[in-house]
Amino acid sequence: MKTIPAQEIKRRGISAVDELLQEGPVAVIKQNRPRYVVMTVDGYRRLARGQTQAAAAASAWDWLDKPTADRAHAARTKADIDAALAREREAWDCNGDGNGAGDTDG
Repeated sequence: MKTIPAQEIKRRGISAVDELLQEGPVAVIKQNRPRYVVMTVDGYRRLARGQTQAAAAASAWDWLDKPTADRAHAARTKADIDAALAREREAWDCNGDGNGAGDTDG
């Protein structure tokens, strides 16, 4: 996720955020800590849609970390785990391209 200092937004206005939003959500840094996240409406809708889907199905992390009586660790295959992780990664990727293009570069 890209970041921008709050003072930069104050200085340059929303256009500073608009440039970064092309690469995904933007974390706003205030007092040396991420305080807010700005995202496009489409990104928010994808996130909200994912939340409603997540309510119906456990995340891959829950599936891996919290086995239940009907879903013991031994019953999962590598292919099942890889598929669940791929779906989870895809849900995290706000750009929808699966390559993590919205990651922070420092």
